[in-house]
Amino acid sequence: MRPAAPATQSIAQMIGTSFAQKYTPALLDHFDAAVASFQVGDWEKATLRCGKFVESTLKALWSYLGNPVPKSKDFKVDAVIRQLEQTPSANADDTIRLTIPRACRFIYEVASNRGARHDPDEVNPNRMDASTVVSLCAWILAEMLRYSQKGSLDPAKAADAVASLTEKKFPLIELVDGRAYFHVRELSARDIALLSLWRIFPNRLSKKEVAAAVVRHQFSAGNAKMAVSRLGSVVDDDGDGNLRLLSPGVEEAESLLSRAAERSKARS
Repeated sequence: MRPAAPATQSIAQMIGTSFAQKYTPALLDHFDAAVASFQVGDWEKATLRCGKFVESTLKALWSYLGNPVPKSKDFKVDAVIRQLEQTPSANADDTIRLTIPRACRFIYEVASNRGARHDPDEVNPNRMDASTVVSLCAWILAEMLRYSQKGSLDPAKAADAVASLTEKKFPLIELVDGRAYFHVRELSARDIALLSLWRIFPNRLSKKEVAAAVVRHQFSAGNAKMAVSRLGSVVDDDGDGNLRLLSPGVEEAESLLSRAAERSKARS
């Protein structure tokens, strides 16, 4: 298991005030791995790690109620969910008995039964599956955090704490006071414009803001203006000069970053 990032460690400690410390590191590790895979477009791996996240989450809930957790080979997700649902309400909060387990059931169904197994004639579900289950895992973390810090942490702050883990974080991207820098070799002015829109997708950026991002990467104002004009086929313009990346643009940006990440890994 790789060392946890500081933000992850902080959340693990807060969740660990209620749930067994034995399971929270694995739970957070699977979540981090799912987010990292999602961020480089590895939809199938992201979804599978969400399935592992569910297993660790349910072990934490099961242990919280004072039940012995079976060994991995004997641990059955569906059986544990059913037993949690059957726990008397007098013995456990609905969050523990019903809410989180039901979210876990959905994630596990997707992770177990979809993945890469789909009809080649239908829309590939991998990306939408991964997007949904990663977001739901983040919600489960926020709910566990809210429950473990009940009365001492504002719900909005709990959500913000978890959201910090799901930001698009790459070794190749640095944020300074909200300004993004892409540390990728041989990026063109258009690449910078594309990645700037990808980072805030599905939100919009004005043409002026996109051009400013390009200039920030040592391109001239003229090159920046040209780069923005060359995005036409991969962006939607709302008529006021505010751009939103279209699906082909999202795929192009993620492919660009994925290749850059592989090159960076090969050099390290």
